[in-house]
Amino acid sequence: MRISSATRALLCVLAGIVMLGSAAPAAADPVEAEPAPVVDPSALPGANDWSCKPSAAHPRPVVLVHGTWTGMVGTWKDLAPELSADGYCVFALNYGQAAGLTKGNMMRMFGGADIEESARQLAGFVELVRTATGAPQVDMIGHSLGGTVSRQYLRFEGGADRANPALNKVHSLVTLGATNHGTSFGDVQSLGAIAQALGVPVTTLAGVAVGPSYIQQMVGSPFLQLLNAAGDTDPGIDYTVVASRSDTVSTPPENTFLTAGPGAAVHNIWLQDGCDTNTADHGQLTTDPRAVYIIQRALDPGYGDRNPAPC
Repeated sequence: MRISSATRALLCVLAGIVMLGSAAPAAADPVEAEPAPVVDPSALPGANDWSCKPSAAHPRPVVLVHGTWTGMVGTWKDLAPELSADGYCVFALNYGQAAGLTKGNMMRMFGGADIEESARQLAGFVELVRTATGAPQVDMIGHSLGGTVSRQYLRFEGGADRANPALNKVHSLVTLGATNHGTSFGDVQSLGAIAQALGVPVTTLAGVAVGPSYIQQMVGSPFLQLLNAAGDTDPGIDYTVVASRSDTVSTPPENTFLTAGPGAAVHNIWLQDGCDTNTADHGQLTTDPRAVYIIQRALDPGYGDRNPAPC
């Protein structure tokens, strides 16, 4: 049987939705809006030691924010212990399980919920970290959706005080392949548009299957229009934005870059700058040695003086 190109596109979209859901890890228990500061340290070595007190060398705790359809352990299993070994107080959370799906549903994944809801969970977690450590500010590292959730927290959930930046709860934000200005998810968005034009409610189906954050991260979404309406940045925040030319998930990868507004500093960095042989993809941005070097330098400007950049 001969299949038209439009039909083929539709099949690809629907298959993609099913594959994304079936590839998801088994769901864990729901995340509380304000996670309790009692975490098994074996869950993520190097993170969530609630007795940790920041040092003079590293005065701000580091909060790690994972991306879509993953969790803190899969994302930060390498970075958390490395930062902890370097003397940072490191904290991480699981957030954003889409509501309305049964506990056993494999598509009920972390990072799938409405981004506004996830940002509120992050806000509660940051307050726990600040209280436990006594630190007035934290630094944040967000991978993929985690960067976008962090920016939502800064702008709308109390992370930044635009009227008085001295009261900001965040000092620095490092984003890795974040969907700051939306992603086409490779060619999924264009294929989905074709299917939608044919009368298939792809947007509704995808939102139900894998959670609303998937749709909210697409280029031109109402969510992103609101997030970026007043500019990309908030005053008093230092932003380091990392992109890889090999990223095929947050696409086009340059959509992640931010434009500095008043009172903010932005460092947009291609992973391949100074190392054009680097091939790290979207998922490797949390483990690639050069990406980790950029993170370390963002947290501690003197790090680059003491350590050569890997390639």
